[in-house]
Amino acid sequence: MSVYIPIPITELEQAKEQPSRTYKIVFERGRIYSIGSCDGKEAVEQYIKKALLTPRFRCLVYDNQYGSEIKQTIIADDVSNEYTEAEMPRIVRDAILCDSRILDVYGFSFGFKNDEAYIKFEADTIFGKLNIEEALKIV
Repeated sequence: MSVYIPIPITELEQAKEQPSRTYKIVFERGRIYSIGSCDGKEAVEQYIKKALLTPRFRCLVYDNQYGSEIKQTIIADDVSNEYTEAEMPRIVRDAILCDSRILDVYGFSFGFKNDEAYIKFEADTIFGKLNIEEALKIV
């Protein structure tokens, strides 16, 4: 015996893939500029950087799925550089692979200098390959 469950069309329309066009963020100034926007590869790269820099569970405007735990991991007093290097790929994957535009993340490398941690990796996206480099303040 089969069961028929109607699904309203409005729910199907909401489930379709959303466009990737978004407001452009100038990270150096920490501002969103409404005069410009970006799309495609540039929008995905911006999403990756923003997701990595946004602390998870700390910003009330985001749900608990958005952001990363990078800062909490690398600024802990008892964390070694070796532990950070071991955990960073998992943390990065957890932060950004929830976006359907990102297909894979790999090729991680790390460096530590003074009060900054440097992370490099590659991301395969539906728009092509991205090389990501980020410097994160430890202090």
